[in-house]
Amino acid sequence: MPLNNFEYLLLMPQLIIAAGIIMSVVIEMTSKKSELILPWLSIAAFLSAAVYSVINMNQNFTLFGGMIEVGGKPALFNFLFNLGAALVVLSSVDYLKKYGTYYGEYYILLQSSVLGMMVMAGAKDILMIFMGLELMSICFYLLAGINRKKLSANEASMKYFLLGAFATGFIVYGISLIYGATGSTSIQNIIENFSLYTSNIIFILGMVIFLIGFSFKIAAVPFHMWVPDVYQGSATTVASLMSTTGKAGAFSVLLLVLSAILNFNAVNIFSPYFAAIATLSMLLGSIVAISQNNLKRMLAYSSISHAGYMAIGLAAGNSYSAAGIIFYLSAYTFMNIGAFTVISIVEGENDSRTELNSFAGLNNKNPYLAASMTLFMFALAGIPPLAGFFGKYYVFVSAIQTNLTWLALVGVLSSVISVYFYIRVVVYIYFKEAIEDYKLSVSGLSLTAVVISALLVLVFGIFPDTLMNVILSVLK
Repeated sequence: MPLNNFEYLLLMPQLIIAAGIIMSVVIEMTSKKSELILPWLSIAAFLSAAVYSVINMNQNFTLFGGMIEVGGKPALFNFLFNLGAALVVLSSVDYLKKYGTYYGEYYILLQSSVLGMMVMAGAKDILMIFMGLELMSICFYLLAGINRKKLSANEASMKYFLLGAFATGFIVYGISLIYGATGSTSIQNIIENFSLYTSNIIFILGMVIFLIGFSFKIAAVPFHMWVPDVYQGSATTVASLMSTTGKAGAFSVLLLVLSAILNFNAVNIFSPYFAAIATLSMLLGSIVAISQNNLKRMLAYSSISHAGYMAIGLAAGNSYSAAGIIFYLSAYTFMNIGAFTVISIVEGENDSRTELNSFAGLNNKNPYLAASMTLFMFALAGIPPLAGFFGKYYVFVSAIQTNLTWLALVGVLSSVISVYFYIRVVVYIYFKEAIEDYKLSVSGLSLTAVVISALLVLVFGIFPDTLMNVILSVLK
């Protein structure tokens, strides 16, 4: 059946970002004012793609012979990727000057990584997943070491590249086994015949290896080794992108390949695997974060524990848990981008002022930043009525519904442990005397990113049903 023009128009979010990449390359090559133009071009492209995705969320089609899906769940993820990336660009404009580097490739790589995420989220063929993953990952490897004059950035980039390549090897080998067992790379075929294929040991082995590869990408224990060093060594704005939209991109793939379990009630044979990595990630992430004094490193271990909370939903394996994971990803994206943006504002030259002591007395220097950081810490800790609380609530309830009450209790225990290191930041901000004497310069763009993130965290927390109903409507 030939496609009409309207269906092709639904590819517009991807086309907007692709056009933005091409325009950015041309501007960087030809204009001396590219440093001023590229951030605004990037923001315009991201916001246009985000708005277009929302407008056409209910128009769900599969294009190009079943290779890519538009509208529906991919549109929801596209909105999340693009809005998150737009906030990262806002926080990057002045931060790059302080970080001691400006390369036009920075914004081009940001746009390219988001395009990779969008391809992953909309893939209906395993090879499309791989293409999107590689586009995103290669951009992240380069972004981690964008300041090649800094040894810490070089180290972060190399570690991420080596371990990322190792994870990609798992994914490719898993894909080869899945193809060998099914004779197809179509995800729709896997979903429709999942129960039949699970009697084939080669298919199960291929899926397990594939899931292990993506466990690296979501930073779940024991595949988390790269996370603390990469987040600490990378530019703070890059770390915020990798820890939020990058994680959301990886989870979009897991939700896709496990659709037969999550949406069509197939037997969840992978539940023990996800329960194990969820338990390890939650506990290790929360416990090790207690000893961290560098806030970027603390948020890295926090990211590991949050991957564990979301993995609870995969272990539960029902449609409610899928919706809970997407809600959690939405909340986590803006909580974490907000927290990293505040760190990027306080951070000084040569990676200084990222330690906990640097935030002592922040309330006296800038009460607005202090209040925003407090909000993000409370939200990450899961304190009601903020978005982080409802994210955890939804995945814990899904676990209880599938008789995994013990896993929900482990999640509650981990949350209680995490309260300590999140609240400790608030204590330093309000109740400790300033140890370092420095003048805080806050740009309007970075402050805008903080304010938008804070508002979204509040809105998602005060009106959780609104977002949850939207998510459930696209999962039908």
